Amino acid sequence: MTERYVLDLQEVDETQVAVVGGKGAHLGGLSRIEGIRVPAGFCVTTDAFRRIMAEAPSLDDRLDQLSRLNPDDREAIRTLSAQIRRTIEGIAIPDDLTAAITRALARLGEQAAYAVRSSATAEDLPTASFAGQQDTYLNVAGPTAILQHVSRCWASLFTERAVTYRQRNGIDHRTVHMAVVVQRMVFPHASGILFTADPVTGNRKVATVDAGFGLGEALVSGLVNPDVFKVRHGEVVAKAIAAKQRAVHALPTGGTQEVAIDSRRQEQPALTDAQVVRLVQLGRRIEAHFGRPQDIEWCLVDDGFQIVQSRPITTLFPIPETGDQENHVYVSVGHQQMMTDPMKPLGLSMWQLTAMVPMHAAGGRLFVDVTRRLAAPASRAGLLDVMGRGDPLVRDALETVLDRDDFVPSLPDAGPGGPPTGGASATIETDPAIVTELIERSQVSIAALERDIRTKTGPALFEFLLEAFAEHKRVLSDPLSMQAIMAGMEATWWLNDTLQEWLGEKNAADTLTLSAPDNVTSEMGLALLDVADVIRPHSEVVAFLQGVEDEGFLDELAKLAGGTEARDAIEAYLDRYGMRCVGEIDITRPRWRERPTTLVPVLLDNVRNFEPGAAERRFEQGRQKAQQKEQDVLSRLRALPDGDRKAGEAKRMIDRVRTFIGYREYPKYAIVSRYFVYKQALLEEAERLVQAGVLPQKEDIFYLTFQELHDVVRSNQVDDRLVQQRKDAFRSYHALTPPRVLTSDGEAVTGAYRRDDVPAGALIGLPVSAGTIEGRARVILDIAEADLEAGDILVTTFTDPSWSPLFVAVAGLVTEVGGLMTHGAVIAREYGLPAVVGVERATRLIRDGQRIRVHGTDGYVEILP
Repeated sequence: MTERYVLDLQEVDETQVAVVGGKGAHLGGLSRIEGIRVPAGFCVTTDAFRRIMAEAPSLDDRLDQLSRLNPDDREAIRTLSAQIRRTIEGIAIPDDLTAAITRALARLGEQAAYAVRSSATAEDLPTASFAGQQDTYLNVAGPTAILQHVSRCWASLFTERAVTYRQRNGIDHRTVHMAVVVQRMVFPHASGILFTADPVTGNRKVATVDAGFGLGEALVSGLVNPDVFKVRHGEVVAKAIAAKQRAVHALPTGGTQEVAIDSRRQEQPALTDAQVVRLVQLGRRIEAHFGRPQDIEWCLVDDGFQIVQSRPITTLFPIPETGDQENHVYVSVGHQQMMTDPMKPLGLSMWQLTAMVPMHAAGGRLFVDVTRRLAAPASRAGLLDVMGRGDPLVRDALETVLDRDDFVPSLPDAGPGGPPTGGASATIETDPAIVTELIERSQVSIAALERDIRTKTGPALFEFLLEAFAEHKRVLSDPLSMQAIMAGMEATWWLNDTLQEWLGEKNAADTLTLSAPDNVTSEMGLALLDVADVIRPHSEVVAFLQGVEDEGFLDELAKLAGGTEARDAIEAYLDRYGMRCVGEIDITRPRWRERPTTLVPVLLDNVRNFEPGAAERRFEQGRQKAQQKEQDVLSRLRALPDGDRKAGEAKRMIDRVRTFIGYREYPKYAIVSRYFVYKQALLEEAERLVQAGVLPQKEDIFYLTFQELHDVVRSNQVDDRLVQQRKDAFRSYHALTPPRVLTSDGEAVTGAYRRDDVPAGALIGLPVSAGTIEGRARVILDIAEADLEAGDILVTTFTDPSWSPLFVAVAGLVTEVGGLMTHGAVIAREYGLPAVVGVERATRLIRDGQRIRVHGTDGYVEILP
């Protein structure tokens, strides 16, 4: 039985994580790749660890206590994990286990020096690297010392850091086991890390090598700055040689020590260019073996490279799959749609099936391939113009890619890029009846969908839905609707550009669009103020709502004084807006109608912060301000040379913007209304699958694509493993930051604001709603946690229409994502809120409660002392 306690590295591969842990499995896999040298060694398996844990029954109780601790209770975790480590280190290693380890040492050379390295079963996984969570001991010599350090590695599963990491990531301590890798020590001339993809930009074609003298610990621990080499297509394309003042060397007596490097050697590169290129070739071989980019620890010994670790780089954003070898440039859909969170598979596939252009999924997000449009000069100009007006960072990122002459091919203008966008809108009259007619058309189509879907179940439902998606796209692509949207946007741009030229006035359209009619999203925010008016007089209802946790609370309301009126007001609001929610382009997200508690904190804020009749007053004040602005602008224009003509043109554009800009929000409302109808039908289908024992729970359908769900309904069979894989992948996507622009090389291109007209230290963004406001920053990542006071400034990652009920209660807005015509910007202008969007990392750079000043006219935010 003793043999399973020790396995030679040559006997294991990456399928044996459960036996030898992540590091051991990877090293075993590495040692099997042709041309890759790994220092000889063996693994003490997880069976040995389980045997040790069984020797101390008291550990069971302590693990129970540990799992009950709050991850933030650092003191308790520190104390308990230290007790567990002491207990493990104090257990005498049984004789048969000692014998197995000493036999393995005798085979490799008993008096040689070894590295003793912990290898946990939840380490170096594709979705969580756990890097640096457990311990490594270098230059350990003699069987007694090695056995002692094996015990220390077992104990290191319970360092405070490792315990906290598992608790935060919801990993049960009992499911993780510790193996130990014992390897012949190498005494390198140089060592370091090789990333087979650029860890900063994500570019898969660029490898990065960090190198220093001596053992790699000096780099890993941050003791020295490494030399950094970048390699592309087999040649060094960039390098920075650091002054390497210190190195870590092994001592003859065991252990390691820091040593100073001779001043003449400090500036010397640790590797020659030829060695760097050779190392990257080895890295590409390892990457091909594991099938994904790797983070590799290497040593240079006598002009030969030895590999001591390889693990996946978990921070890279995945690349959309195309199946060809061409270059592609992708633009993020999430940044246009104000939803940069990952979407579940059903959400992705439903958006793909109902979108007007082909969309590619990667990392739980959607992207549009713009390569063909960038390739031809005319379509390129149109695309850059539209992107630049929407989000200057996207335009800058695209221009960065175009500046690399060889990446985007050049095509003649007649290519399949199509005409530049937005050319067809000039023909439409400025007539409010057009908007009325478009809204009616949409409502008729949705009513027909609700009526016809009722009778459909099983495979027939899916056939019906495919027809419904065709109707969905027909309504969306209605030429009149497109013209109305473009007319409003182009009139806004005309007013801003022309009035700046004629009157020197920035962003004049922001005031001229206040309280524009027919805006379903701004009406939604004001309508919740009206609901608050119904609730405010009834103290019992207000008190009840403050304690609400259960989604069934509406039925309870009727038992209270004033509760029936309150319930009816909330129900009427949900009838009109209940299909909305944060991240609503993902059909799987819970809608307000499904989770009405989401609205309760906002409602209570409105009850507390406003007087009765606030909605009507707010709208009327905005309308009057816009009217005054119009009179002011026109009278100033008339005083100019050729003033009557200028005033006449401006008046036509002001009428145009007020007629059409509100409609800009309607198509999204119509899409989301249809989505809720689709969702309810699919969930009823899911309920039938649960009743039939095919699925354990309804929400599992969210992890299947539309087509896969169709197949499940036809066959009454589901692949449970696939659902579980999709759940794990979705969880891992939350840790990824989606890029605005992504290339087929995997490079995430962020773009920059090229501006020098802002104060030092200010956070730069895009000005989308004029005015300057000072106030307390409220950093809110979840609408259900809103707790606002009058005068607060909302700071968040992105705002889709569902956030607009919060807009009525705040004095200003800052978001990380957004453009001039995205929903948050349109509503901020209608409510007259100074707003700056597209502020990179705003929710991390601005702390909740800090005082800030938002410059909505000039596009920057100051953090005040």
